[in-house]
Amino acid sequence: MTFLAKTLRARGTWIVLAATLACLALVLYAWRLPPFHTGTESTENAYVRGMVTIVAPKVDGYVAEVLVQDYMAVKAGQVIVRLDDRIYRQKLDQARSSLSAQQANLANTVQARRAREATLGSTQAQIAGADAQLANAQAQLQRAQADMRRATPLAQDGSLSQRERDQTEAALHQAEAALKQAEAAAKQAQAGKAVATQDLQTVVVNREAVEAGVESARAAVKLAEIDLENTQIRAPRDGHVGEVGVKLGQYVTPGTQLMAVVPDQVWVVANFKEAQTARMAPGQAARFHVDALADAALTGHVERLSPATGSEFSVIKQDNATGNFTKIPQRLSVRIAVDAGQALAQRLRPGMSVVVEVDTRPGSGAQAPTAGNPS
Repeated sequence: MTFLAKTLRARGTWIVLAATLACLALVLYAWRLPPFHTGTESTENAYVRGMVTIVAPKVDGYVAEVLVQDYMAVKAGQVIVRLDDRIYRQKLDQARSSLSAQQANLANTVQARRAREATLGSTQAQIAGADAQLANAQAQLQRAQADMRRATPLAQDGSLSQRERDQTEAALHQAEAALKQAEAAAKQAQAGKAVATQDLQTVVVNREAVEAGVESARAAVKLAEIDLENTQIRAPRDGHVGEVGVKLGQYVTPGTQLMAVVPDQVWVVANFKEAQTARMAPGQAARFHVDALADAALTGHVERLSPATGSEFSVIKQDNATGNFTKIPQRLSVRIAVDAGQALAQRLRPGMSVVVEVDTRPGSGAQAPTAGNPS
């Protein structure tokens, strides 16, 4: 009995020792510690992502027609919602009428300038005529003055009668009056030229204002055309619409969320603990299992790593400047591109949960970063 008891005790010791070693091995395997560390980092904190685009109107109005239903495929530029455009058509017609009026004003300005230029030319001809009359009056005055100088001594010695001398003096006075009249006519012609020049300058300045009015009216027409075009809400890109929230007859304003367009291109964002990214680099092979596809496995590769941890992008930053500090491992987002040529990739949808594994061993598609040269 003593030998049997010793044998049982020895067996129990070996069983306990084996169980302890098994538990230790299981813990090392679960934590990927040597000798079970294979260079593959995994996380369940990963999701499928896509560039979901929110569709919203650029103008306000009542919904006249909804041309899509939930989850329909759409093409870029396809009309998906129409707003009541009657008001915007009237605004466009009004803008075009204003443009026509401004263009007519511009044509009138052109005609007025031609008329002012013709008037200025006529005034210049009048100035030339007045200058000629002035020169003629000056010449007549000089001749009358010369006749008077000759007639005075002849009348004194009796060689010229008093009557002829009086006629010569009258001719002198007439020449002096004619000169004054010619000078007045020349001044009047110069004044007419100044007025005509000022009128022409006024027309030129007014034309610049009318031209600015034409450009403003043309811009108003373009703006009205844009507003009218925006009553037809189009898909911004290829993809599938989400749940259609807009209803027929609903009044919408700029920024109102009508629906979302989900593109076909997707990727995976995996949030690894910071220690897991020590040897991660773009180009490394990745593998992920999709919950929604019965844990089907797809392949991809690391595209790029986030420039900061998730806490740095949060609205409320953590304040660790306290005495009760507890170190918490941070998460670093890694973007993983889905490899082409996989049939199941067509069934990936943004928001799906996945489990990601990244092979960080050397030769897995990219060189691991070294100290002083982070990826």
